[in-house]
Amino acid sequence: MAIIKSGKVVIVLAGRHAGKKAVVVKTFDDGNSDKRYAHCLIAGIARNPRKVTRSMSKAKVEKRSKVMKPFIKYVNVRHVFPTRYVVDLDVKKVIDEADLVDPEKKTDVKKNLKKLFEDRYLNQKEVTSEKKAAGSAYFFQKLRF
Repeated sequence: MAIIKSGKVVIVLAGRHAGKKAVVVKTFDDGNSDKRYAHCLIAGIARNPRKVTRSMSKAKVEKRSKVMKPFIKYVNVRHVFPTRYVVDLDVKKVIDEADLVDPEKKTDVKKNLKKLFEDRYLNQKEVTSEKKAAGSAYFFQKLRF
């Protein structure tokens, strides 16, 4: 799929995380020996950060943003909805496909992913391009529908 590339923000349409936003880590257009269909590895937010207002203290803002809970999953390409937004998170460096097989290593990967998401959420203004800043802001907002 030419549209679904790494870094693209997608919305999961089916399964446990339906209605949640995620970032594409890697795509498998032709499938592989395990999954013969086109699929992609996504990393997303299962639980969004809580609402923050300007009057809140820094400590309270940090506490409310630590609520974030990530997920990592292989999903059929037909079960994700690509958006126009792109995020420049270094998710590929954090996620190694070999670690996703072992449950203990997968929890470590999720912890590192949570740290990465929290750092980006708290430092959204330090994004280089305007387009990727908009994607980052969209990714961390709760989906309203």
